[in-house]
Amino acid sequence: MTTTSARLMLWSPRVLGILVCLFLSLFALDAFNGSRSFSEALRAFAIHIAPAVLLLAVVAASWRWEWLGGVVFIGLAVVYVVIAGSRLDWILAISGPLLIVGILFLTSWRFHEELHRLQSRS
Repeated sequence: MTTTSARLMLWSPRVLGILVCLFLSLFALDAFNGSRSFSEALRAFAIHIAPAVLLLAVVAASWRWEWLGGVVFIGLAVVYVVIAGSRLDWILAISGPLLIVGILFLTSWRFHEELHRLQSRS
């Protein structure tokens, strides 16, 4: 494995995990749809942003324990497939990125020693 591919394998799940959190947080902006008062909208926003914030905490913990990110992201992808039912577009938009990031975290965990060894050389 080259240093470049090691860096990519090490950093891609972390960066993509943060991007998935940002993507999911966009849905919380729906709380400010104009039919609520500001305080009601702020409470609704807090409720809707909570999953993205919790997922961001998982990404932070996965910085050290990659297996945790893999298990949580893949588990959430499966849970969303069950919840979404037959909405294939929703499943692809939400579960797809979760599954990809989970697989990348597990791959990073699998090659943890080699990746960190190559990373420390450069």
